[in-house]
Amino acid sequence: MATWNPTLTLDSASPLMEQLIFFHDHALSILVMITILVGYLLMELFFNKQVNRYLLEGQTIELIWTILPAVTLIFIALPSLQLLYLIDEIKNPLISIKSIGHQWYWSYEYSDFKNLEFDSYMIPPQQMENYYFRLLDVDNRVVLPYNTQIRMLVTAADVIHSWTIPSLGVKIDATPGRLNQISFLINRAGIFFGQCSEICGANHSFMPIVLESVSPKTFILWIENS
Repeated sequence: MATWNPTLTLDSASPLMEQLIFFHDHALSILVMITILVGYLLMELFFNKQVNRYLLEGQTIELIWTILPAVTLIFIALPSLQLLYLIDEIKNPLISIKSIGHQWYWSYEYSDFKNLEFDSYMIPPQQMENYYFRLLDVDNRVVLPYNTQIRMLVTAADVIHSWTIPSLGVKIDATPGRLNQISFLINRAGIFFGQCSEICGANHSFMPIVLESVSPKTFILWIENS
């Protein structure tokens, strides 16, 4: 979960988020090198005392600063496109869950298991215990097994919402009348927090998402007892 003073991205909880972090570091390293190079050239220009009154054009330097940015963009675009297709890939999901956004709460349907359905509301501050996270904890968490391919079907009942969990690298719009889907795999146990990432009305900030990752055996027991 993000704290009050984050300096880096959240710890990844899925292979997809790991790839997103790798691409972030890759792009950032290229930007740092460009910044250092441009800063060095600017300092050289500021303190340069030499003047050439007969210099009218420079074909060589024009060619260099045309080719170098093109090559740089290729090094950024190729892994970006690879990651884009990886995000949209659906690999034979074992569990399908439907998430419906409402003003202002989420409802979930486990249609693979005896039509298990429940609503997930944020716990009001006056009802919270000391171990709860303010404005983030809910009364009914989404429980999913780790090391299992999950397909999330997302829609909305009223206005546009967005189902987002940063630790998983998942962000998908919930649009009324449309069923969007995304696939992800959780690689460790834990509790992961998210929030609606589309401004959806007065209580937009009060419809959090809490996903609890458990072992497949614990998940089956939870399904049986629900």
